[in-house]
Amino acid sequence: MNYEIKKSILDKIKEYSRIFLFRHMRNDGDCVGSTKGLQAILRASFPEKEILLIDDDKSAYLAFLGPEDPEVADELYANSLGIVLDTATTKRISNQKFTLCKEIIKIDHHIPVENYGLINWVEEERSSLCEMIVDFYATFPEELVLNQDAALYLYTGMVTDSGRFRYQGVNGETMRCAGILLDRGIDTETLYAHLYLEEYNYLKFKAYIYENMNITPNGVAYVHITAEMKERFGLTDEDASNSVGMMDKIKGCLCWLAFIDSSKEPGTIRVRLRSRFMTVNQIAENYHGGGHACASGATCYSREEMLALIADADAASKEFKETHEGWL
Repeated sequence: MNYEIKKSILDKIKEYSRIFLFRHMRNDGDCVGSTKGLQAILRASFPEKEILLIDDDKSAYLAFLGPEDPEVADELYANSLGIVLDTATTKRISNQKFTLCKEIIKIDHHIPVENYGLINWVEEERSSLCEMIVDFYATFPEELVLNQDAALYLYTGMVTDSGRFRYQGVNGETMRCAGILLDRGIDTETLYAHLYLEEYNYLKFKAYIYENMNITPNGVAYVHITAEMKERFGLTDEDASNSVGMMDKIKGCLCWLAFIDSSKEPGTIRVRLRSRFMTVNQIAENYHGGGHACASGATCYSREEMLALIADADAASKEFKETHEGWL
């Protein structure tokens, strides 16, 4: 699938001696896994090239995957190829020095919003961007090298972005790509320990969420993680954001929302929107955000805006339940 565009990307990679990789801000397993995975593939395949991944936006949750490269002089970006992964719009690119690169390639699996690359390879039906990178390797196995490190990075992204292969978009191709990675000998027991073991205080936080979450009349579960709550439980913004996953198993709730007071931007409330069956990206787009059909992000700047978003999600849930069957 999309052989010609993948071939054009490989040809462009061959043209450059220096390549910079970029990803989105507030990184997650998929953007970290895809950038580090592609970097490992390209370094193993083209040892004569300089493949750099520079990003100051760190994730404690994913620190076990290792550090990125140190900053370099701005002039090194010139006459270099930039590859931006897992990022729908330029404003969400973490390292804004991508603009200094001579040419840009965009590789993404989000709903298309902005075509900012010379080459834009977007497959929104994919369950993860890491799946696309595995497919890229599998299209050219005689020219590219997939080592064990690359496999670990890419499998991490596939597992986290697909909800351990449960979310919409997972299909036979997803599992075939995962199989290619597992054949490289990934230590899944250690990987899952890094991803899913939790500190005692975080378990206490989860108990608090279950005691204090709310549900609207039409089945939208939501919680507001305030600055006081983060201080009480010793939470990072990343820890707080993960609370959205605590509400995904409630029967009759087709949509769940986590509102998180931002530590970096007082007065700003980050929003995680998740759903099953119904879509939520249209709601997110009305509140300074966007994303996937069933997994999006948004931003609110007041309690009134937060309440309006909840009301819109409740109305969307009501409409979906009245017009569809088979939901749980």
